[in-house]
Amino acid sequence: MHGASPEDRAALLADVLEQKAVVQLVRKQKPNGTWGDNILGVDPVRGKLLDDAGTVSRYRRLIELGVPTSERAFRLTDRLFYRLLSKDDAPELMFEFRKAGKASPELANWVRGAMREAATTALAQAGQLEDPRVRGAAHRIASNVSQFLRSELADKPLIRRGSRTVLHPEAYPPTVFSVAMVALMPNLQRERAGFVERLTAFLARPAAKREYVVVVGKKAVKPVFQLLGDPIQADSAGHPKDLPLALHWIEVLVRLGALHTSETAQRVLARLLKECDPQGVWAPKSLRSLPRSPSKLADFAFPLEFDGKTPERRQADVTFRLGLIAKLAGWQLEFM
Repeated sequence: MHGASPEDRAALLADVLEQKAVVQLVRKQKPNGTWGDNILGVDPVRGKLLDDAGTVSRYRRLIELGVPTSERAFRLTDRLFYRLLSKDDAPELMFEFRKAGKASPELANWVRGAMREAATTALAQAGQLEDPRVRGAAHRIASNVSQFLRSELADKPLIRRGSRTVLHPEAYPPTVFSVAMVALMPNLQRERAGFVERLTAFLARPAAKREYVVVVGKKAVKPVFQLLGDPIQADSAGHPKDLPLALHWIEVLVRLGALHTSETAQRVLARLLKECDPQGVWAPKSLRSLPRSPSKLADFAFPLEFDGKTPERRQADVTFRLGLIAKLAGWQLEFM
C-alpha cells in the first residue's frame, strides 16, 4: 500500500474492514475487550485449547487479516493487555481461570505470568515495540528464560514425582509466546544476542517425547504452550504432522535469523518449495481440503482463507506464507 494513492488506500482499507471474517470477529468482541471472556483460550479443566481460541489469538488474527491497529477493536483490548502487563491482581482479570485461581493462589500467580507473556507478544505484533511497558515486560520474560537456559535444568527439565513425569518446579522454559515475542522484537534480539543464540540452540533439540505435567501448588496443569525443544514433527520426506504450526515456526525462525539451526524446519520448507509450480504457487497433489492445525497453536494465522471450495483457495494460505518467509529471509523471487 506504500505506493498507492490516498483513494486507493481508502478503498483497500474498506475492503479489509468489510471482509466477512473481520466483521464476524469484531462483532463477537465484548465491551471489555475480550473474546469469549477468556485470554489464553484454554479449557482450565482439560488443559486443551478451545475452538474459539481466546482473546490473544483473536487479537493477533485481526492483525494477520490486515486490520489497522488503530481500529477501535484493538484499542479496547490494548487497555486490557496493559492491565495484565501492570501486574494488576484484580480477580476479574483471571477470566477463564477465575474459579481455579481462587482455589489456588499458586495457580493464579502462574496463570497471570502466562497471560502477561501472551499479552506482550500480541502487543509486540501490533507494533507497540518501543512502548516502555512492552519493552519492560519483554526483558523480564527474556531474563527468566535466559536464567533457565543457563542452568542445569535446561538439560534435564523433567523429573519424576511419584508415578508422574513433571516439569521441574524451578524450570522456566520458553513458550510459543515468549519465542514469538523475541522474534517480533529486532531491538531486543540485538540487545540480547547471546540469549537469542542460546534460545535457538535449545529449540533445535528434539522435543521431549515423554508426556509430562506442570505442577503448580497442588494443581497439575497440562502443558499447552511450553517448549522443550523443536515443536515441529515431520517425517524424513518433510511432511509435517501440523502444517500450519510448521509454517508459523519457520517464520519465527527466519525472523530470529535461525532457520539454519533446525534441520526439521529446513526439511519441511524444502518439501513445500519443491511442491510449488513455476509461478511460485503451492500446488501439491491431491489437495482436497484446507490444511488444519491439530495443536491449534497456529489458528490465529492459518487459514486466513476459509473458503476452500476451489483448489486455488485451498492453495492460497500456504502460498502466501511461503512468499512471506521468502521476503523475510531476503530471497530473490523472480515469479512474484
